[in-house]
Amino acid sequence: MAVDNILIDTNAYVLFKQGDSEVIEIIRYAPFIGLNAIVLGELLAGFAVGNRELHNRQELEGFLKSPRVNFFAIEHETTEYYAAIYKELRAKGRPVPTNDLWIAATALQYNLTVFTYDKYFKSIERVRTGKCLADFIRS
Repeated sequence: MAVDNILIDTNAYVLFKQGDSEVIEIIRYAPFIGLNAIVLGELLAGFAVGNRELHNRQELEGFLKSPRVNFFAIEHETTEYYAAIYKELRAKGRPVPTNDLWIAATALQYNLTVFTYDKYFKSIERVRTGKCLADFIRS
């Protein structure tokens, strides 16, 4: 079974850590898992205001050490994708949260499918998304 390379969104990571069986299955089969600086920031912010910050940080560090997990910084090229997406959505009158624009820009830059439960990504035509294993299977 061929499965897309994914870029994990914050909500998918949270469900993974909560033990959601479908999310675990997607993570298990994904040959490549990307996580960008925006998602990392959202996760760390959530940990900082929670009551298990150290534990959550340790689990995240373990996740990031997996050879299948790759971290993506925001680079000059990422900003070009961001600007193009922003222009497209503005012309359509469809606002998308800024953090989701950065995630979409990273997905386009690296040709990744966004693993998310957010509806906003559907407004971005060139971004592939999924939330169940069937969404990520390539035929």
